[in-house]
Amino acid sequence: MEAVKMVGLRRLIRQRSSLRDSLAEKVHSPVPSQHLARLTPKRFFDLHQLGNKEAIEKERARLADEMTRGYFADMAEFKKHAGKIAVANKLIIPAMVATKFPDFEVSFTDGKTMKLPIRVSDRAVDSDKSSVPKASLVCLSFRASSQEMINSWSVPFTEAFRKSNDVHLYQVSFIDSWLLCRAPIKRLLLWTMKKPSHHESKDTLQQQIVYSFGDHYYFRKELRILNLLTGYIFLLDNFGRVRWQGFGSATQDELSSLLSCTSLLLDQK
Repeated sequence: MEAVKMVGLRRLIRQRSSLRDSLAEKVHSPVPSQHLARLTPKRFFDLHQLGNKEAIEKERARLADEMTRGYFADMAEFKKHAGKIAVANKLIIPAMVATKFPDFEVSFTDGKTMKLPIRVSDRAVDSDKSSVPKASLVCLSFRASSQEMINSWSVPFTEAFRKSNDVHLYQVSFIDSWLLCRAPIKRLLLWTMKKPSHHESKDTLQQQIVYSFGDHYYFRKELRILNLLTGYIFLLDNFGRVRWQGFGSATQDELSSLLSCTSLLLDQK
């Protein structure tokens, strides 16, 4: 009996060693980290859901979807269009057909969190906000490569509406790395993102640079976001509806369209 137990123990040790070597090989794989972020979504499948057929099927569908669209497809598209995967709206989207922007949580560099977007239907509004903005520009960046694209929209937008207290601007960076989302690393990362304090600005437009941590697959699905290397710009009304959308770097015509649509929202009662 003791001999049988020893044989079983040795077999278990060999299996664990083999598994460890296999995982180490995958970790050091030359596949780019952006591609791994899609193939391994940086979260663990809940053990209590192993017997849930619906959850399993949902997970399989997700993996199949992510396998069909990876880093190399994003890069090929990026090189072809320089991140301009589509042209922006020329006219404002009518309220009757506009879709609602999905809710999500963002973090400030001081560790505080809030949910975006701020809507008229939200009864609890942060104390430092006197009212829900009539227009909000939400700029989404999933990779550092899109920051210059975001700036091509946000800088002219700020110049145009810097005196308006009915406009908010949010630049959101998404961080999906499992390691960077761990609480101690997350706090350290936010601390390093803090900028030196400046003299109080006379601008009334509220500008916020915020970060969204964790898995964002279903958030992207709702907004039909595929390419993670480009930037996405959304103009929202006070009900959190998407009234205009832009991609990549701004052109002069697209900027004119954005500013015009924002002015229309500000004129509405």
